Amino acid sequence: MSQLPVIVGFGGISPAGRSSFHHGYRRLILDKLNDTTRNETLLDLATLMGLASFKDNSYLDQKGNPTPVSELLEMITPQVCNSTLIRRIEKECFDVHSVTFNKPATINSAEPISFTLRKRQLPQNIPANWSIKPLSATQIEVTLQGDLEVIFPDFKEALVQSAGQLPSGFQPGKLYQSRNHPRNIQMTVFGASDALNSAGIPWDTIAAAVSPDQIGVYASNSIGQLDDLGFGGLTKYPSIGKRTTSKQMPLGYAQMPADFVNAYILGSVGVTGGSLGACATFLYNLRNAVNDIRSGRRKVVLVGGSDAPVTQEVIEGFRSMGALAEDKDLLALDKLTELSADDYRKACRPFGNNCGFTIAESSQFTLLMSDDLALQLGADIYGAVPEVFVNADGHKKSISAPGIGNYITLGKAAALVNNMLGQESLQQRSFVQAHGTSTPQNRVTESHVINETAKAFGIQNWTVAALKCFIGHSQGTAGGDQMNLSLGVWQYGYIPGITTTPEFATDIHNSNLNLSNQHIEVGTAGIDSVILNSKGFGGNNASAVVLAPHITQQMLLKRHGQDVINRYQDKLVATREAAAAYDQNSIKGLTRPIYLYDHNVLTGEDLEISNREIRLPGYSQPVSLDIGNPFEDMN
Repeated sequence: MSQLPVIVGFGGISPAGRSSFHHGYRRLILDKLNDTTRNETLLDLATLMGLASFKDNSYLDQKGNPTPVSELLEMITPQVCNSTLIRRIEKECFDVHSVTFNKPATINSAEPISFTLRKRQLPQNIPANWSIKPLSATQIEVTLQGDLEVIFPDFKEALVQSAGQLPSGFQPGKLYQSRNHPRNIQMTVFGASDALNSAGIPWDTIAAAVSPDQIGVYASNSIGQLDDLGFGGLTKYPSIGKRTTSKQMPLGYAQMPADFVNAYILGSVGVTGGSLGACATFLYNLRNAVNDIRSGRRKVVLVGGSDAPVTQEVIEGFRSMGALAEDKDLLALDKLTELSADDYRKACRPFGNNCGFTIAESSQFTLLMSDDLALQLGADIYGAVPEVFVNADGHKKSISAPGIGNYITLGKAAALVNNMLGQESLQQRSFVQAHGTSTPQNRVTESHVINETAKAFGIQNWTVAALKCFIGHSQGTAGGDQMNLSLGVWQYGYIPGITTTPEFATDIHNSNLNLSNQHIEVGTAGIDSVILNSKGFGGNNASAVVLAPHITQQMLLKRHGQDVINRYQDKLVATREAAAAYDQNSIKGLTRPIYLYDHNVLTGEDLEISNREIRLPGYSQPVSLDIGNPFEDMN
């Protein structure tokens, strides 16, 4: 009997804001929310962005003056809305008007040239045509004749000026002792903490209920930490005369999100790892978690991803591939002479007339448990993930070209929904969260994949959403964006429309699809399942099935019976109260990420080791060494 992996917590930070308690989702559908819910999300964003704070039972404006909530909301709402989601790149990331693009040159001189340098600025290997004359203890005169190779500092206007950036002013590194961590790691600490706190059950309680090796962490990103504090500085600093630090190499690795969660948040000694698969990276990690829980190897797994690629170097790399929406192409697309702030916000147009994807940053984490543990602890259950399918593209001409693997993953996902929930549920109460990158190639190829799958399963009008239109493409974390934002559909009853696309392109395949640029009202129980689709660079395809809370509850009732469910419901009251308290404190800006540096560090001498088990101080249950022989028939 397979254990059902259920979702018991989720959180993170994206261009839409904090993910837990559906705040990020709410930002997408602000106009559909009631006043109370909308105001909570606006206040949550305002405190994240430093536009408001809370002290002595009162909200304060940016200057520290006590301000009534209604007045504060009137002041901050326009700025909050304009400083979230996709927008023109802000100086917090880099200056789009002054992008470093230095020019190499050779100076030719028939006559000798002299100049002075500080002694410490001399190259280690003096060129043969240089003559050196000391002027003082610190100054050197150089005289040369002939050629001199130089690099002139130079700058240019960025050709790509739109991105999905975290809310303006949000600085995760100031919320804990970040110690020169790359931005991506800072986001990881915030995102993982948010997911854990959203569960409403203290981590110590969860950990005490299972053996230490029944815990898992699968988290990574697709391209590592590429800012100056990670691999970006490691590769760049020697060529620009800066000193490489001892942290750039280790903190640049793509598995660092998992490593930091284990070492400084959970203190986990359970299974860990970070799968990499371009845009499908989060779903690859989710697959590992689902397989572990279904098999019984793991009882609780934190799955995550964190990408921070909004740097001038990464953007230039994707731009040179022709992958990004350049300003000149956006101008041509809309027949404009100048791009306004609103035009930048509409840069990403999945399945419409488009010209490239919009890069973004995001950190997303999802906490999964086996169904029996979730009921035992009284965890709030937001849905379930029965399976994640992964397939490659086979032989390819170009490594970046799309292939056939996504037809297999999406077909298997649809077949699973059909077999678990029935044909009517698949045809009428499911939708697809498309990869939807906003490139001309993706709009044609992915629409064909989804449309052909719909035809094969008799789906006449399959609803397709594409959340990248709001937040952009966060590379390996994109599946986490899809996962955590899709959960809001079952709380508020709307599938977000592809609102930045004024009309859908004529070359897409949509005979059996329902594409809408308006939010679609489906009700909180009108959808039974969503398929998260990732159609990744290099042939990394993944499709994950997520079941609705009401479907998950029906399955749990059938397996465990009403008595167990009744006892679970009693425990759930306290869980929801604790979770709601965390949410309200976060709205007020009073919470801080979990970061346990140099906390309960163990060595081998601290362990109690026998041939039956290993006991670890601080852990309630031992690690069993009762390992059965899985190959008895071969002995």
